[in-house]
Amino acid sequence: MPVITRRRTATAVLAAASLLAVAACSGGQDDQSDPEGPTTLTIFTMENTDQDLDTNRFTEYVREELGIELEFQTTTYDGTAAGEARQISLASGDLPDVYALVSWVNQFSQTELLNLGSQGVLQPLNDLIAEHAPNISQAFADHPELEALATAPDGNIYGLPQWNDCFHCTYQAKLWLNTEWLDTLGLEMPTTTEEMREVLEAFVTQDPNGNGQADEIGIGGAVQIADVIPYFMNAFAYDPLGGETTTLSLALDGDQVVTQATTEEWREGLEYIAGLYADGLIDQSSFTQNAEALQAKGNNADAPLLGGCTALHPAICVELSDENTRHTAYDAVPPLTGPNGAQYTTYNFPSTPGAMWAITATASEAEQIAAIMLADLLYTVEGRNLGQFGLEDVAWRLPEADEVALDPELEPIVALIPADADNPDSVNGAWGSSAQLYAPAEWRNAEVQPEDPYLVSGYERRLFEATQLYADHVPQDMVFPYWRVWVDGSLSGELATLQTNISSYIDQTNVEFITGQRDITDDAAWDAYVQGFEGLGLSRYVEIYQTSYDASAAG
Repeated sequence: MPVITRRRTATAVLAAASLLAVAACSGGQDDQSDPEGPTTLTIFTMENTDQDLDTNRFTEYVREELGIELEFQTTTYDGTAAGEARQISLASGDLPDVYALVSWVNQFSQTELLNLGSQGVLQPLNDLIAEHAPNISQAFADHPELEALATAPDGNIYGLPQWNDCFHCTYQAKLWLNTEWLDTLGLEMPTTTEEMREVLEAFVTQDPNGNGQADEIGIGGAVQIADVIPYFMNAFAYDPLGGETTTLSLALDGDQVVTQATTEEWREGLEYIAGLYADGLIDQSSFTQNAEALQAKGNNADAPLLGGCTALHPAICVELSDENTRHTAYDAVPPLTGPNGAQYTTYNFPSTPGAMWAITATASEAEQIAAIMLADLLYTVEGRNLGQFGLEDVAWRLPEADEVALDPELEPIVALIPADADNPDSVNGAWGSSAQLYAPAEWRNAEVQPEDPYLVSGYERRLFEATQLYADHVPQDMVFPYWRVWVDGSLSGELATLQTNISSYIDQTNVEFITGQRDITDDAAWDAYVQGFEGLGLSRYVEIYQTSYDASAAG
């Protein structure tokens, strides 16, 4: 990974500053720049209650490094309010130069990029990147999927998507099992669906918490998490669900887009899960309770109740604390092998399609160059450290000689320093999420972590090591690459309706089969479920994605 040092960055800035001066003098569309003064960028972005972006230390760093002024139009991190503020901004006719959004709050969708690009609202970035953004260009070369993610069907890049190569986020649906209970009962870690059934039966009948009561819960889950079905289903049929951005249960069969939720293998998976539920081995509230209720059971004061839980990480199910070490009992179970040999895991592409950084076409040439240089800065190690974390030796420091990176095969790059609420430079030192534009694995996984994965400070190592149990079980030939499939903007309304209706139908009916409201062993009930998809337009839904997939493959 090329490390851009302060000296190299400053040299690049001096060269680019002359370009800014030339651009400012030559003028651009609606050029408001003062040829005798620095270029001013107006940025629409998010601001936390404890931030002041005008006086923020990273803002000061950008002003110094790039020789530009920054003005901010801010909204909150509340998704609803931020989304409304962004729409008002777009409709106002007085556009900022840059939209610096947050992927999980209010970033532009692919459809919005296509529409705003075709309307001339957003500036295509291709030439700006080629001429003024060597670090972005290098990132595209290093990660071709990033360039594909950013490039619209017409070949234009209308905005920069976040590249967040989060290893543990990529394999969402994990199962965390109480291994202290395994030891108490003299059991081995289960490897098959039948072994899992035997373990859960022992958990709920043999009093592993030792309180003399039959109060143990086999597996717990919650509605918002929705990982119970995908974890177990993947021992029968590939279920890509388990991530916020995954498109339903679509998969590939060769070059054909197919849905998994109507297959016989899917039915077998539902029958297995329904059997666990009927026998009281899955918490009866798993499909109705929220995450807080699940956590309350995990934290039960009198005795541990949870044999396990399906979740991205164990802190969703039980308190993460160095004082209360109960969480250390929960270890990840590798993907189970089903009766027909299936042993899959969910796959969640770690970056959300769309864009969190876009430049408007009303910005002058000088402002556009300044904007892409600022984005390019966030693609450097120094820019990421300062922009996301804050000041060196306040929010982060360089590693010491004996420290180990999260990925032990990498040389450590950065060690984080806990925030100090009494230090303004700690609280208001970084832009945070709006600067999280580029986080490749070789940077994320080079962060210093304690070697003990059961310390709270070593939690990332615990997740990293656990995820290695899952990473090799993705059926790569079946993964539908929704992140690089752009759907025609004119179909966006129809597609959104189809997806909402079909997704709700899958969620509702699958839970009904598991909880016994529908009989999964009844052929008539299963046939009625499958036929129900046609009334919701499943064929049309698959057709839209097939056409879009074919176009992306041809491109």
